[in-house]
Amino acid sequence: MNTTIYYFTGTGNSLAAAKKVAEILGETDLVPIASLHETKTRIIPGTDRVGIVCPVYDAGIPVIVRDFLGRLDLSAEPYLFGIVTMGGMGVSALHQINSFLVRNHQKKLDAAFAVKMPGNFPPVGIPPVGEKKKQILADADKSLAAIAEKIANKKRVSPRFSPGSSLLRLLLYPPFARKVHATDTNFSVGEACTSCGTCSEVCPVGNIVMENERPVWQHHCELCCACLHSCPAEAIELSLMRGTKGRGRYLHPALTVKDLMIQQGKNP
Repeated sequence: MNTTIYYFTGTGNSLAAAKKVAEILGETDLVPIASLHETKTRIIPGTDRVGIVCPVYDAGIPVIVRDFLGRLDLSAEPYLFGIVTMGGMGVSALHQINSFLVRNHQKKLDAAFAVKMPGNFPPVGIPPVGEKKKQILADADKSLAAIAEKIANKKRVSPRFSPGSSLLRLLLYPPFARKVHATDTNFSVGEACTSCGTCSEVCPVGNIVMENERPVWQHHCELCCACLHSCPAEAIELSLMRGTKGRGRYLHPALTVKDLMIQQGKNP
């Protein structure tokens, strides 16, 4: 049985989750949602099972994923599953996916899962390191293996109810979604910049161009922070809330910068 998994990732957590599930299911195509961002026509998966894997942003889903759901053609009624990766609360993101699916397709997720992975938005919390990070990742792999088994058997799994997460989404997500594309004005680059261009190469939506050997943000940001975390010199900072200076960086240890570059449709 064939499966298509559409994913979006900034630091690799959601891609690692998608890869883990794909490995267990077999015969699975991994498709970056960002690579379809400019596609204006309906997107037809053409497989028996279709998955959406993405991180949780402000208790909801990334705006690019929300927009993608509106263009996804589910008229063939495949088995549809969703997996969100999160550092804290975020089950409400699955309910949000269901709301968009009902509105656009009169359908809900057949199975919905939330997986705890290392949180990596430094303005809110310092990413875990050492044994704590290893334990979170090991637990995530166990959860993903169990999730893959349920998907393989086309089990029906409703998203669990989480009042706290739902309240957070009601409070945080609307302003996030309205302003996210312009939040890149809060990024800056310091003297440690080596002009390597990694930030431009990993940005999934091509929001960074190099001008005079320095990154310049183009104001269609998704706030995935791939640029922040992938900079080998840690020269990029984000001046939101507590800021990011001295607050750590994170990329999923099983992935490389080249894995992130694929989202732009590049073949590194």
